Amino acid sequence: MIIRKLFRFENAHIVRGCSTQRCRASLHGHSYKVEVLFESQYLDNGQMVYDFGLMKRGMKELVDAFDHSIALWDGDDEKYISEMKTHSNRWVQLPVSPSAEQFSRIIFVMMDKLLRLTQSINGEREVKLHSIIVHETDTGYAQAFREDAYSQKMGLIELEKILFSEGVREGWGDPKLWDKMMAGEVFVNPDTV
Repeated sequence: MIIRKLFRFENAHIVRGCSTQRCRASLHGHSYKVEVLFESQYLDNGQMVYDFGLMKRGMKELVDAFDHSIALWDGDDEKYISEMKTHSNRWVQLPVSPSAEQFSRIIFVMMDKLLRLTQSINGEREVKLHSIIVHETDTGYAQAFREDAYSQKMGLIELEKILFSEGVREGWGDPKLWDKMMAGEVFVNPDTV
């Protein structure tokens, strides 16, 4: 069975190297929709694959990190990156260009790690991340599956190279969420204890 949770965020970026002049040369924004799809052949004690309430913290906060922020590629011009960080309280620096394709891969890898670190509390079994769909517009989206997210051909997503501004971290229920994830600490959803 597959279940889906929808998240939204507003974000600005430049996608260097793309075909479209406006896209590669001008800062612009999108109203993104992110679909997170989980799968399992089992139901938990509540007869669910995975309680959507478990996504209120952690997963929602990771997606929300991109809301009203600037997505910066660490391979972009250093002066541009510095200026954007100077003039924006909320930014996320990525090891890949912030295209819809790369957003779907990045969010997959982030959610997959957080899911693996999340403590089961209600008999959840073999819950896996099926895919991530990132709608950049109403008419276009990118969907990443596990083989895409961890593809060497597309370039490995190195989570430790993702940087979140203090403005982003301060908005999380736990400002150390990312540091704890990178350290491999087990995540216990505070809404369930």
